[in-house]
Amino acid sequence: MVAIRVLVLVEDSHPVVNAAVAMAAGLNTAAPPSPPSPVPSLDAGALRLNLPPEIRIDASFAPVPVQRESATQMLSGASSALGMATAMAAPQPGTLGSNAYAVRATIDSDEVERVARDTTGPSGEPRVFSDPGIGAAQTCGGTPPVGNALDVQRLLQVARLRRLGMDGHGVAVAIVDNGINLDHLRARGLVPHLDFHLSWTPRISVPPGAAPVDHGTMCAYDALLSAPKATLLDHAVLRSTRTGGSVMDGVLSDAVQSYGKLLGLMMLPEGERPFHSLVVSNSWGMFHPSWDFPPRNPGRYFDNPLHPFNRIVGSLAAQGADILFAAGNCGPACPDGRCLPIPPNPADRRISGANSHEEVITVAGVDTQQSLVGYSTHGPGALFHDKPDLAAYTHFLGSEAFGAGTPDTGTSAACPVAAGVVAALRSAFPFAAGNPRRAPSAVRAYLRGQAVKPGGAPGWDPQLGAGILDCSNFDNAGATL
Repeated sequence: MVAIRVLVLVEDSHPVVNAAVAMAAGLNTAAPPSPPSPVPSLDAGALRLNLPPEIRIDASFAPVPVQRESATQMLSGASSALGMATAMAAPQPGTLGSNAYAVRATIDSDEVERVARDTTGPSGEPRVFSDPGIGAAQTCGGTPPVGNALDVQRLLQVARLRRLGMDGHGVAVAIVDNGINLDHLRARGLVPHLDFHLSWTPRISVPPGAAPVDHGTMCAYDALLSAPKATLLDHAVLRSTRTGGSVMDGVLSDAVQSYGKLLGLMMLPEGERPFHSLVVSNSWGMFHPSWDFPPRNPGRYFDNPLHPFNRIVGSLAAQGADILFAAGNCGPACPDGRCLPIPPNPADRRISGANSHEEVITVAGVDTQQSLVGYSTHGPGALFHDKPDLAAYTHFLGSEAFGAGTPDTGTSAACPVAAGVVAALRSAFPFAAGNPRRAPSAVRAYLRGQAVKPGGAPGWDPQLGAGILDCSNFDNAGATL
């Protein structure tokens, strides 16, 4: 028997809420940075749902509210994050739909299907979900760069955006990856600002901003090309908690915890957080359906809107965060090795999981000659058909995070390039609660409407989406946003 990790949805019992409150205590932005406090121990016997003993709760994993309703419940009535335990002394019974929390557990592989079948929610909804491995969407092959960072800035008209005041000021850009190295960014001529207190990693041995120079540093560099005054948040999710994982591996449950932190930040009044808008850049994904539960399993991640991570992505977007995901590097011309063997069923070759979520901007890749790169995953999406949304630039000489002369590659680079543009746009058109014209969905629609297809037919297609990211009309964005 092999113990596999799973995510389990539970209701808002006292132990669950109190442990979630302990996690949220780190959201007090006025407090000085400090190591995270130990999470109160959880066990199945303490949970209202009386989980069977086959589900072994990970006591080190802070429960995460996956819906806005449960996050609101957790945060309401407390004058500060440190006072939440008193406010939540008597939580009201909830349902898995509105007050669901995600916890991490392990189950023996030969027990998963039976336990999942026998452990449904009050209305028969699934409670046990996959916690697949995730990896950075870097690239395949070793072809030389096409153009450089200056070419990308020219194509995006960055100098003009700065004259318009679109430089990322007032915006936080969360790089959800494997960590940022600030010294390398400075050596490359940037002046990065990072909020240490609002950063997060599942492995506290490496402080924010001091990770080895790698994939996350590349992503931070690429985001700052268009948004040099944005504040970076270093969410080093891909610093694996899996035994034997590489520096660019993680598990989806760590992303759930990261998003719980970000959701808590966006639930705070604007005056209590040091930014007015949040952009979240995700250059990672699940490379192969074999990493997941099998098709038709109700706990699958690939195409399941009820999966806890897909739910919390929707919650964070609904709270006002602009979320971008790389389309992936499983394109037919040059698939990453982790995409192999090619799934025999075409339905399993789609952009999957949160990378295909309706409420995110899914980014394909083109080079600086505006040609689709061979590794960019083609749509449609598994959760929402019209994915990718658009394409941005990649495979250029930029951060040199992987050595002198090496390109910033993959849809991994295209995603933060686009995230930087969104942050620049948000400088002039900040998120405003209650204003639908400033909602993330409006920004996504605006960018899709501005995208261009050189020599191509208008409308969505599975390679470029609506077209290549274009900033030439941003000075007139006020008519829309």
